Amino acid sequence: MPIMIRITINGQATQFNSKLEGDPKLWDTKLGRATGRTADAMNLNRILDGIRTKIDQYYNAELDAKGYALPETIKNKLQGKDPDRKSLMEFFEMHNEQYKLRIGNRTSETTSKRYELTKNRMSEFLRIKFNVSDVFVQEINYMFLEHFYSYLCNHCGCSNNTAMKFMQRFRTVFNFIVNTGYDMKVDPFANFRFHTQKVNREILSQEEIDKIYQKKFSTERLNQVRDIFIFQTYTGLAYIDVYNLTENEIRLAYDDQLWIMTEREKTGEPVNVPLLEIPLAILDKYKKTREKNNGKLLPVSTNQKMNEYLKEIATICGIKKKLSTHVARHTFATTIALANGVPLESVSKMLGHRSIKTTQIYAKVLDKKVSEDMGNLAKKLNDKKSVRKNPNK
Repeated sequence: MPIMIRITINGQATQFNSKLEGDPKLWDTKLGRATGRTADAMNLNRILDGIRTKIDQYYNAELDAKGYALPETIKNKLQGKDPDRKSLMEFFEMHNEQYKLRIGNRTSETTSKRYELTKNRMSEFLRIKFNVSDVFVQEINYMFLEHFYSYLCNHCGCSNNTAMKFMQRFRTVFNFIVNTGYDMKVDPFANFRFHTQKVNREILSQEEIDKIYQKKFSTERLNQVRDIFIFQTYTGLAYIDVYNLTENEIRLAYDDQLWIMTEREKTGEPVNVPLLEIPLAILDKYKKTREKNNGKLLPVSTNQKMNEYLKEIATICGIKKKLSTHVARHTFATTIALANGVPLESVSKMLGHRSIKTTQIYAKVLDKKVSEDMGNLAKKLNDKKSVRKNPNK
């Protein structure tokens, strides 16, 4: 018959099936043990003694930690249902749900989606690498991090820098776990090296910008994508900010010129950009489509589709560069602004960067600009040389 276990503390009791069986005729009810000297009886008693020892250990641990112990808590721990021992995916879910509550205040929906993607990547990794759906937090160690990083690079096709972004988000979730009061004996990230590789950011020359702008494409979709790309090139707006752009964000400034005055979706930083002739013409071109686009100024498709069509545009225009919506932002910072003498501080403000160090990543000074600057320097030096030779001139 089944052997039941009852735990009683100060009159409170709970009981459960031990999943062990014994012969009622060979059972000592008072002692709660099997009688006899058979191998089966001795083995059963050894198992029961082990259960009693564990119950005592959990009881003493609860008294030390809380000053009291509950029968139900001990039973749960004995059955592996420790409420204090949460799993990684449980914490991931908690973190992401709390993060969503901050959308529009201290963070953006885009970043929230990236945390969701990180959670999904972790879930896939656990299934493929370990054939499990979840792990306890205590099981995360340095090698776990290295395996996850390798999975992102080798299985998901991430570049080193993209994989590092995933690892940084995972570290944020881990810090969230620690901040909830969860006791981690060792920090697995202590020896994990976060390293990014220098990337040569793609930018277009003025000649390439003009070639795209002046090209007449055979399909309306390519013409629209081209217009939005050129609009970004002359304003520096990120994809999501162009996507969300409405008439309320086009305002007459102190200089009687129309400006884009908005906030970056990604960071909430203010963005103020004067509208040049070309982006103004593009806005005017799509005036009639605003009603159809729910008040949005431009007919912007998904970022994935935009980048797909931009590859097609590059091929048609004979441009051997990987075009994307972000290339337009780089090009604004370099070819349009810096190469034409706009100070780095002004470019940083128009891009909506919190730090000028971020702008310096975008700010690739073109050879043409260097050539012009050195030409001006050479002219000044020659003028000074001429004055020294002909002081009366």
